[in-house]
Amino acid sequence: MKTKVVKQISFSSLRGVGGALLLFVVLLLAGCTQKSTQYPSVIEIVNKGDSRLHLADFVNFCKENKLDTTSVYEWNKHWVIYSYFTDINAVKANLEKSFPSTQVKLYERPFYVFDRKKCDKDDVAKECTNIIMSANLVKDTTMQKQYMEYHRTQFEKWPEVSKGFCNANFQQLLVFRSGRQLMLVISIPKGDKFEDLNPKTSENNPRVDQWNALMSKYQEGIEDAPVGTSWVMFENRK
Repeated sequence: MKTKVVKQISFSSLRGVGGALLLFVVLLLAGCTQKSTQYPSVIEIVNKGDSRLHLADFVNFCKENKLDTTSVYEWNKHWVIYSYFTDINAVKANLEKSFPSTQVKLYERPFYVFDRKKCDKDDVAKECTNIIMSANLVKDTTMQKQYMEYHRTQFEKWPEVSKGFCNANFQQLLVFRSGRQLMLVISIPKGDKFEDLNPKTSENNPRVDQWNALMSKYQEGIEDAPVGTSWVMFENRK
């Protein structure tokens, strides 16, 4: 995902994210290994109007519903829970009941998955930092289908992209979709810095730059993102 001041980026490079627009680097300590073949899911809670969901209220909700309070993230009026859910629809219903002035969106299963198994190196980290970002697809439905098809066939037709993830020591990369909105989660080894690892995706790998340029036309900012911004980053609220 390409990241030059977070303008029109694809999820394959994300170079330089987090500087000029006062966006947030997301830090969450978590294990890098997944549970069986299941991946975590994402729940997004969006405040509507002038109301604002406070951290204390959200933390209390997580405790009451036996959710990990370290899995809570925030950007602007958007909150995210990134975790494994026994019954994600029940959690959604409880959120809507507890916070009726919010919109609750589910990102239950990733449509794109990269993990360390695709790399030749056997260097899976024991603990990870997760980075969470969000953007929209453009409104054109034909272009949305093209975007999904590019990602469906990426490992076969654009193998250099996953090679770039391997070179950057990304442990896992998941992309979710709800309507037009995308959620991206990148896991890197605990203690490493994303801004140091990310440039390695395209180092001596010009095909990644080509992918980034191609993907940039399919993405735009979510509704309340700063003008000219595609991807916004969430801050962990642990």
